[in-house]
Amino acid sequence: MSTAPGPLPFKISVLLFLKDSQGRFLLIRRRKAPNMGCWSPPGGKLEQHLGESPFECAVREAKEETGADLAAADLHLFGMVSERGYEGAGHWLMFLFDCRKPIDSLPPEIDEGHFGHFSREEIESIAIPESDRTLIWPVYDKFKDSFVAYRAECSPDQPLRVFFEQTPENP
Repeated sequence: MSTAPGPLPFKISVLLFLKDSQGRFLLIRRRKAPNMGCWSPPGGKLEQHLGESPFECAVREAKEETGADLAAADLHLFGMVSERGYEGAGHWLMFLFDCRKPIDSLPPEIDEGHFGHFSREEIESIAIPESDRTLIWPVYDKFKDSFVAYRAECSPDQPLRVFFEQTPENP
């Protein structure tokens, strides 16, 4: 077992993989940390003080950030990732949701940033967080129709290490 990088804040969040009818992903170019200046799937932090579930958070964040009216039935939870020591600033537990309902209209700009649609191939050539390139998109590609639980050791002074804790092959 690895040692934690120290007492850092722990946040619980959701990421939403929303697509239009053509299969292009809706991403937001973030104006704020984390991942400022990069394109990322929309999402946000759980309202823990309200006892909000990850599905409730995903539905709320979709509405707040994109205006999309979703229900839990529109979402498939395909992943759970724990990032220890992300950017040396905190620990994250993220729930990854694929949305089955197409979101065709480009949402208006919000405080968090502005939106764009990108094919999966285009995502490889735009500015995305390195952690998304390594930890998020390959997992989406492989497990979007099933479920995976994994963790990442993200200490800034060590190479990124990923440990798969549950996969469809090893439930």
